[in-house]
Amino acid sequence: QVQLVESGGGLVQAGGSLRLSCAASGSICSINAMAWYRQAPGKQRELVATISSRGSPNYYADSVKGRFTISRDNAKSTVYLQMSSLQLEDTAVYYCYCYVRGISWGQGTQVTVAS
Repeated sequence: QVQLVESGGGLVQAGGSLRLSCAASGSICSINAMAWYRQAPGKQRELVATISSRGSPNYYADSVKGRFTISRDNAKSTVYLQMSSLQLEDTAVYYCYCYVRGISWGQGTQVTVAS
């Protein structure tokens, strides 16, 4: 079964930057679209960004356009999320996802933006 392991979260001041990584076990995610989601306390999980299997970003949530960049390295079965100009509202647990039937969510990585 494919496992997703997110990393790179932490505490950052508003206006700062972080780079999240997500490593997928095996190689099946390398030939499928991937995405980043986030879930803030008391809110539903929301889609942040998606990227095609070939590395073309397909979607960014309006709230992160111009500030976040999704990318991937298929040789490493890894997807990244470069986050800049972070805002308090970006505080959430960030999860990656691979669009493969039956995949389970990883544990996520906490991003906390402080004023």
